[in-house]
Amino acid sequence: MIAQVLVGVVAAIHLYIVVLEMVLWTTPKGRRVFGTTAEFAETSKVLAANQGLYNGFLAAGLIWASVAGLQAAGWQMAVFTLLCVISAGLYGAATVSRRILFVQAVPAALALLALLLKI
Repeated sequence: MIAQVLVGVVAAIHLYIVVLEMVLWTTPKGRRVFGTTAEFAETSKVLAANQGLYNGFLAAGLIWASVAGLQAAGWQMAVFTLLCVISAGLYGAATVSRRILFVQAVPAALALLALLLKI
């Protein structure tokens, strides 16, 4: 089922974001991805870790939905979590970087569409 694959892709994206924000934030790779200086990364690392934790909750919701099966309660969990991801992506795109729209919101919207179309 295409929806299952897309939900998995969105979960994987968010697991990667967790690692970037919670583990790699102050490293050269983390600074390169987010375009930050060493000084900014060091002073904001607690805030970044907090963001990472929230992204982890989004990944957990999608993983839970996938394990439960994308029917009944799993379907509801997937729809709810994907709507949360889309909302976070839209807010991030409006307030931080338009790139977030394409990294977070668009993949989640495609997964949601596939889920709603049952494909």
